Amino acid sequence: MVKRVAVTGAAGQIGYSLVPRIAAGEVFGPNVEVILQCLELGPALQALKGVAMELDDCAFPLLKGIVCTDKLEEAFEGVDLALLVGSKPRTAGMERKDLLLDNGPIFTGQGKAIEKVASKDVRVVVVGNPCNTNCLIAMNNAKSIPADRWTAMTQLDHNRAMAQLAAKAGVHSTDVKNVIIWGNHSNTQFPDWRHCTIGGKPAPEVIGDEAWMKDTFIPTVQERGKAIIDARGKSSAMSAASSALDHARYLYQGTPKGEWTSMAVVSDGTYGIPEGLLCSVPVTCKGDGTYDVVKGLDFSDFGKEKFQKSIAELQNERETVQGLLG
Repeated sequence: MVKRVAVTGAAGQIGYSLVPRIAAGEVFGPNVEVILQCLELGPALQALKGVAMELDDCAFPLLKGIVCTDKLEEAFEGVDLALLVGSKPRTAGMERKDLLLDNGPIFTGQGKAIEKVASKDVRVVVVGNPCNTNCLIAMNNAKSIPADRWTAMTQLDHNRAMAQLAAKAGVHSTDVKNVIIWGNHSNTQFPDWRHCTIGGKPAPEVIGDEAWMKDTFIPTVQERGKAIIDARGKSSAMSAASSALDHARYLYQGTPKGEWTSMAVVSDGTYGIPEGLLCSVPVTCKGDGTYDVVKGLDFSDFGKEKFQKSIAELQNERETVQGLLG
């Protein structure tokens, strides 16, 4: 079996960290061969050639081909999985509205190309920010592809939340289960600990400090990307790539029994989220590219307020890009 995987922005920092791990079998497992179909802008094709040379030099047993192109249809031809990483970054003084409108044409074109030439069973994961609404734009320009094939990445926020709780509790991150990221991949997201366990015990009981949860944990997760830029001088790349791999791996290899992860998926009205929004919720994955939203979880009044704020932001973003929704 051979899977074709498209990666946009493949010569960028996230793409550079992402493609070798796909080639090593981390998405589909150790018995599935892959062909990488890498998309870049024309001026970056020379850099992409260098990435391809390095992939060759790694001699990955599962890597059966590399396509390097600046043409949308060539990049998405027959792909089973499309990882939409490349997007225009936010610059100093740029409003989020401007970023949405600048990225809109990119994801409009990619959605149309995916609909035209990708595998009929394609799955699309949007990583490039603002990822929730970029995914909404691409999806609405590929209306023949079922909505449940489209997801946007909040796994990075999920992993950040796990790491913060683990550090506070003095345990390894693997001891933290079932944290939730609700809402948008932005600083309005709501990292929710109420249903989380640490070492098998309820997180609120283990941490025992609700003020820390509200006043330190939430803003730390919300603002972690900015903190990394302040420290590193560049945005998150290694962690973003690793989280994109986690997201895709869960889709194709499943979430562990009794555990969930966080993904931005198309709402059907569950949890009062307006239908059609790309909103982060807890999901379980079956390992065949499909997911189920975890239902029936409750919120505190504090949590409801935080979640509604993020939903309102997503609605405003949808209104901003309404003219791009096909």
